[in-house]
Amino acid sequence: MQPMTEEKHLKQAVLWEPAQGKKTQCFLCAHRCLIPDGKIGKCGVRKNIGGVLYSLNYDKVISTNSDPIEKKPLFHFQPGSRSFSIATMGCNFRCEFCQNWQISQAIGETELDGQAISPEQIVDAAIGSGCKSIAYTYTEPTIFMELAADCAKLAKEHGLTNVFVSNGYQTKEAIDFAAGWLDAINVDLKAFSEDYYSRLCKAKLQPVLDTIEYIAKHTNIWMETTTLLLPDENDSEDELKRLAEFLVTKAGPDFPWHVSRFYPQYKYTDSVPTPPQSLQRAYEIGKKAGLRYVYLGNVPGSKQENTYCCKCNKSLVERVGYHVAANNIMDSKCPGCGTEIAGKWA
Repeated sequence: MQPMTEEKHLKQAVLWEPAQGKKTQCFLCAHRCLIPDGKIGKCGVRKNIGGVLYSLNYDKVISTNSDPIEKKPLFHFQPGSRSFSIATMGCNFRCEFCQNWQISQAIGETELDGQAISPEQIVDAAIGSGCKSIAYTYTEPTIFMELAADCAKLAKEHGLTNVFVSNGYQTKEAIDFAAGWLDAINVDLKAFSEDYYSRLCKAKLQPVLDTIEYIAKHTNIWMETTTLLLPDENDSEDELKRLAEFLVTKAGPDFPWHVSRFYPQYKYTDSVPTPPQSLQRAYEIGKKAGLRYVYLGNVPGSKQENTYCCKCNKSLVERVGYHVAANNIMDSKCPGCGTEIAGKWA
């Protein structure tokens, strides 16, 4: 398919306003780019054409796949179900360890690739593949908000739920925009250090913290967070303690925290994989801080992939990788002691 070059073929962007001198002020993400005429924002996929901001990736779907919801990872949201995952190219971060760098970091090096797949086709494909949800994932979903919104609204009409797997760099305006149709989100809290975010992601920590707190306190979106542990970068006891305490005090103890093992990727290949003892230490720090649900990721066979009752410690959801082997939760409660288990289980 030929790349789109005329504005009549483009989708006008959401969440922006005109600024002086034919500039456009974008407030989709926390970069809040002020974009001159003819230029693109930091995401690489929103362009000012004649003083109007357009999405360049609305009909450039680069990846589709049916995934287990546990792969997102979401462990307290429709466990054992499948989620129809879609992505476009681009990202508003520049993470040196990106796992999907081939599609997220290619902006500026090549024309936008992808296929023109309509929201109707995406929803039909999700239903046809037996999925209960659509996941906007692989790259940063915020930067294809226009496509996500159109798909999600249609998905809701057909009884599907909607999921973001995100770096959490949305503005409050973007969260409010999505709150009516977004059912769940996994926010990647990459570290608890401004230096880390600046040096390795070309972003800032505080907007991510603001997103987590805002979602927890002002929306009905189910949220889980993930931290990828990079050896000697974000895995110190002090940093993990502060991170876990933030989650407990600003989001709440019921939102799960996933701690994942790092394997060398992209530009960050000189490191070793995360030692298992670092993951175990993070797990213990999270539990000690008061988080009721802490999970280890990328550790095949770990019992800490399972969900246990936070009161009586009964095994509730048993997982083998991305497969749910048993789900004993009844009416959102532990069948042993009747404790309410936070999440959206149906």
